[in-house]
This record gives sequence, C-alpha cells and structure tokens, in this order.
Amino acid sequence: MKKMHLAATTALVFAPLTVSAETLSLYNWGDYINPAVLEAFTKETGIEITLDSYGSNEEMLAKIQAGATGYDIVFPSVHMHDIMFQLGLLAKTDIGQAPDFQNIDPQFVRAKTDPDAEYCLPYAWGNVGIVYNKALAGDIKSWDDFFALGAAGNKITLLDDLRETIGIGLIKTGNSVNSTDPDEVTAAADYIIDHIAGVTAFTYDSVPQVISGDVAAAHWYVGANLYVSENPETIGYMIPEEGATMYQEDICVLASAPNKDAAKKFLEFYLRPEIAALNVEQQMNGTPNLPAQKLIPVELSSNETIYPPEAVMEKLQIFEDLGRDLQLYNSEWTRIKTAQ
Repeated sequence: MKKMHLAATTALVFAPLTVSAETLSLYNWGDYINPAVLEAFTKETGIEITLDSYGSNEEMLAKIQAGATGYDIVFPSVHMHDIMFQLGLLAKTDIGQAPDFQNIDPQFVRAKTDPDAEYCLPYAWGNVGIVYNKALAGDIKSWDDFFALGAAGNKITLLDDLRETIGIGLIKTGNSVNSTDPDEVTAAADYIIDHIAGVTAFTYDSVPQVISGDVAAAHWYVGANLYVSENPETIGYMIPEEGATMYQEDICVLASAPNKDAAKKFLEFYLRPEIAALNVEQQMNGTPNLPAQKLIPVELSSNETIYPPEAVMEKLQIFEDLGRDLQLYNSEWTRIKTAQ
C-alpha cells in the first residue's frame, strides 16, 4: 500500500512447504505487500522468500549502488525504474511477453525506458493526500485547510520526501511536480516555508499520531484507508481539491539477482488476477490488473479515494526522472528542512 512507508526494516521468512533449492529475496517498501501473497507463492512453488524493507526510493538505490548483494526483486516507483534502467541495475525479464500480461491495463506501462515491459511489471498505484483526525481537523477538503490547521496552532506533519513535499508547493503555485524551472522550484519551496507553522515533523510514521490525536492531520498515502477502516469514527483520508501526486511502483528484477529464475516465476505469479486482488485486499491501493479489479471487495472498488473519478484523476500528477535537475530540489529541500 505504498505506502505504508514504515522506515523500520523488517525481515520475514516464509518456510517452503515443499523441498526446493530455490530462494527469493525481496527488497520492498515497508509493509507494501500482503504476507498472504508471499505465503501462497511459497506454498505453490516451495521457494523460500525473505523480505527486507526500505523507506524511500533513494534509500533503496543507495543500498544497491553501495554493493548490497543477495536481493532479487525491488519495487521502485516509475521514475526510479527509469533511473535504475539507465544505471544498468535491472535484468531483462520479458515479462511483457507472458500470456497473462494481457491482464495489465496498458496505461500503467509508464516507464519511459521500458515501453514494452521487457524489464518490469506494473505493481500498484495510488495517490498521496491527507489523513486527518476528524475531531481536530473537521471536514477539511484542501491543502489550504491542511495548512490552516497548523497556522491555528494544531500539529501537522509532512512526508520526509523532497519530491512529495516540494510537490505540494508546485501544485499550489500552479506548476508541474516535474518542473525543472529554478524559479518555479524556489517558489514551491517558498510556499512550504511560508506555511510551515504547525509542521512538527517530516516523517513517514504519522498515522499513529493522527489516531491518538497528537497530530491533527498528516501528509500521507492512500494506504491510510487501512487505518481508516479500523478507526472509522476517529480518522479519515482525503485527496485535496487542488490536486495531489500519484505514484506507481513496478516489480523489477535486479541485474545482480542471484535467483533470476525464481524472480521471473514471482512476476508471472503476480500476474494472476486472484493474487493481485489478494494483495489489494490488504494494501488498499489501486491495481493495474484489470481482471483483479473485479475480484476486490466492493467497499474498496467503490472507495473514491482509492479509485478516484476521472475529474479527480486529472488533477493527480506522477513523478518523472529529472536527471541532473534533481539538484534543484536537493538544495531547496535543505532550505525547507533548516527553516522548520
């Protein structure tokens, strides 16, 4: 559910039920896959799975580039998929030629470097909005309402992610979240700094604080719907009316993967509608697998924060690889963090 984005690293091992010499090591966002999917794969194939987690695309890339070995599969966002391809870090899988790839909605084959899905499989998508405490935040509808909470003395949090947080500023100043215009990026950072009152932290671990009432509202992911379903009287999740960002992660096999055959089996396994639907049931995000969408519970498929109407989708922007221009964001991110 990207994005449960929990920064802590977990390691889960699911023992095979049949004897197999194969193993598979996944490196994924925190809690971003239903353990039942991994258990089902192991039960069917006998392939033992280990799972480590990361908190950001940049953390994952840095670890792989630093020489981390043993990982087979990673789950990069689309723009990181492009970056990793350009760095030669991905293995060709030809997953786009698998018979069940017809289940994938073509609009989700988004990576510019992989237009025919020769390398990676579209995994999941969603949006990044606001999770809020109903008693403290009331009926908020916009980024303006969110920042007004902070200005009024309530605590709010922003994601510890330079693209996501500066992206709010770009949206509010009427620009693309992929802008490479220095003046536009500076104006976006200025917007965040001008509205930083009440921002108590840049963090991924906000939801428990929103539930407890320590924080009135938090910049967070659509996966917050899992917590909303457990605390419907206490918290809510919304997509701001001015627009927001959306994300998509892909499943990619690393060029350095020691178990490429097992990794390819996992990609093919995940193409099955019932498996993609099983994942969505627990993750509460969107799936690019069209037949799977018919199998998920109606309370998910009818939830307009998970599957937004077209008018809302048109206001959602997805990140692209900015290349060297990312330095513009790095410098402004430093300015934002030091202004808090």
